Amino acid sequence: MKTSSNKRFSRKHDRKVLVAEESTKSWADSDSDSSSSSSSSSDSEQEEVHCFMADQTDDDEVFDFSNVEFTRDDLVIALNDMVKEYRKLSHLFEEAKAENISLKNSSTDSSSDELEDVDILKTVLSKLQAENEMLKNETSELKAEIEELNQLVSSWNHSSRVLHKLNEYQKQAIDKTGVGFNSSEFSEGETSTQSRSAYDKFNKMSFFKDDMIYNCLESVKYDN
Repeated sequence: MKTSSNKRFSRKHDRKVLVAEESTKSWADSDSDSSSSSSSSSDSEQEEVHCFMADQTDDDEVFDFSNVEFTRDDLVIALNDMVKEYRKLSHLFEEAKAENISLKNSSTDSSSDELEDVDILKTVLSKLQAENEMLKNETSELKAEIEELNQLVSSWNHSSRVLHKLNEYQKQAIDKTGVGFNSSEFSEGETSTQSRSAYDKFNKMSFFKDDMIYNCLESVKYDN
């Protein structure tokens, strides 16, 4: 507050000094021959200058313009204050400018870093999506192979059951007691007749066995 009041005081003194100098020059350039008239006019002009300066200042302020040294010192002080204030403001301006540039650079760097991070994440995401598609395809292929293996195992199981039944039928065909042959009735006098009868029965059983094997194989073929 004191500095601002001193500055206002200095500006008022500046205006006073300028008006006083102009008045002094006008007095010096006046005609030397009319000294008496000029002195009276100078007095009146001096009074007008004082009145004019009094109107520009506050009512409670009274200044002495006769002291030229005081006015010059005041101007020098005011000028020095203005220079100091200018330097201070210039320094603050440079600091603000540097801070603004730093913020712009940091913002640009952060934006560039964020863009690079986004690009990296996009690349990683694309790779993961490609790997996911590959895994899906491999899973589908494995499922198809498992299905084929299941069908093959099922066919093998069915063939194994059919072969087991064929073995049972073969055992039953070879076992003569199962087709009505009674060994206690066999005698040497009836060897040729019974042998012939047994031969015929064996041929019938072989035909039956071959026909059954053929039918079983056909059923296996259609099942597959």
